[in-house]
Amino acid sequence: METAKLLEAIIDHAIDGIITIDNRGYVESINPAASNLFGYAPEEVIGNNISMLMPDPDHSRHDSYIDNYKKTGKKKIIGIGREVLGKKKDGSTFPFRLAVSEVWYRDKNIFTGFIHDLTREKAAEDQLRQHAVELEKKVSERTKDLITLVSELEKAKSEVSKSLEKEKELGQLKSRFVSMASHEFRTPLSSVQLSASLIDKYIEKPDFTSVIKHTNKIKNSVKLLTSILNDFLSLEKLEAGVVTVDKQSINLVELAEEITEEMQLICKKNQHIVYQHTGEVGIFMLDVNLIKNSVINLISNAIKYSGEDTFIEFNTMIEGNNCTITVRDNGIGIPVEEQINLFEPFFRAHNTGNIPGTGLGLNIVKRYVHLMEGALEYNSAINEGAFFKMIFSQN
Repeated sequence: METAKLLEAIIDHAIDGIITIDNRGYVESINPAASNLFGYAPEEVIGNNISMLMPDPDHSRHDSYIDNYKKTGKKKIIGIGREVLGKKKDGSTFPFRLAVSEVWYRDKNIFTGFIHDLTREKAAEDQLRQHAVELEKKVSERTKDLITLVSELEKAKSEVSKSLEKEKELGQLKSRFVSMASHEFRTPLSSVQLSASLIDKYIEKPDFTSVIKHTNKIKNSVKLLTSILNDFLSLEKLEAGVVTVDKQSINLVELAEEITEEMQLICKKNQHIVYQHTGEVGIFMLDVNLIKNSVINLISNAIKYSGEDTFIEFNTMIEGNNCTITVRDNGIGIPVEEQINLFEPFFRAHNTGNIPGTGLGLNIVKRYVHLMEGALEYNSAINEGAFFKMIFSQN
């Protein structure tokens, strides 16, 4: 008796739906989970043909399934299980995994159906497929941007070919570009291609944890490609002389706090950006876009070239007509003997290893600072970090 009560309690509190039918297809019992799934009260289902819970074609064919099994003994679902659609009381359908077992009790055979709702899993699959499509679209768009950029570089080559010295400089620039691009673009694009291929396999299993892992890899690769393309576009605009300066009175402290919050999101494990302002005044005349781009470049370098569990110091100071912005890290540093080329386009020190980068950031920063009539100072040594200072004055 106690065993029967225990079994009844287990069935009533089961997460999955459980329904039993006789050998004619009529419902003998339905647990609360199944009632909730189909939207029926137990008394509305018990005594009725199980086909009431099925949409066509299974609704019309169910009785023939049972008759065929009685005659041939051939199992199509029993002991095998499959994905099917269920029909709710309101007429809507939902996917579920159905496992059926046959039990003989007192010379009577009873069929027990175990129902596992797949609505969330199917929705997750659809969302992941859509996400993969969107990511593929983004990669395609960035690829078009890259093609356009290469085309513009070729156009620039044609324009400066009139000068032998300019031709030589452009040739060197192109050589650096090809060398850098062959490495910097190959890595994220290969990652995107591999992850996209694996997503197709993992969705078939399905293995959602692995799918999410590889969609994140695609996201990070797209972000890296976006960063590289932004550097190229900034350089192209500078070379074309179309970058204009629009100095306005800005709240430097608010801008710096906004940048700190934004950049903290991409820091490594236990990396922290420590921001501090000196001076009673926080307002200064600067080009908000150029100064923001310059600070982000310097902090991005500090994040990349510093390890985990480190601090990045970011300071602003306004004294009278002078403004100073500094960024300091304790990362790998810049070899003294290579600092002569520090602000050259595509320059990267030998100790950067496999750390991704275009070698354009510092060149862009220096040119932006000079456009705002400021000065850029630095101090660094290998394994002793780097310190950059931007200095501005206003009349």
